[in-house]
Amino acid sequence: MRCAKCNSLDDKVIDSRLSKDGFSIRRRRECLECGFRFTTYEQLERRDVLVVKRDGTREPFKREKLLGGLIKACEKRKVSLDVLETAVDEIISEFAEDNLREIPTRIIGPRVMQHLQRIDPVAFVRYASVYREFKDVGEFTEVIDTLEKTPRREDTRQLDLFGIKS
Repeated sequence: MRCAKCNSLDDKVIDSRLSKDGFSIRRRRECLECGFRFTTYEQLERRDVLVVKRDGTREPFKREKLLGGLIKACEKRKVSLDVLETAVDEIISEFAEDNLREIPTRIIGPRVMQHLQRIDPVAFVRYASVYREFKDVGEFTEVIDTLEKTPRREDTRQLDLFGIKS
């Protein structure tokens, strides 16, 4: 692995750990030239998956783009990056289980919204407004009304944990 500080290819692995999701390995490395320490992640290489856009064009599926959308929706909200990365990993795992080589955006958007609805209702509305291309305030109020009528999944899981029926 090339050192980010001096570009040397000589390094040693100091520590390796399985990541939280179990799909990657986190490695701490030290450059043998300059002593700079850095972290790398090793992930299972998955076959190329394409995203089919609304206009029919195709582009490679990028985890970073999916994470970027979630980060943008959660901007200035109290949502940690770890929560968003976990959501992205879960979404990607769901797609892997579906075993699709091409994923239409009409499938990606709703999956992201399902996760955002559990994470942060405001982020959910933000994302929905862009994904569904809201044209007026009425569409916002419809989504908010639906959101208010839907029980938050986190709350019901907490109640179930203690054997309390809601």
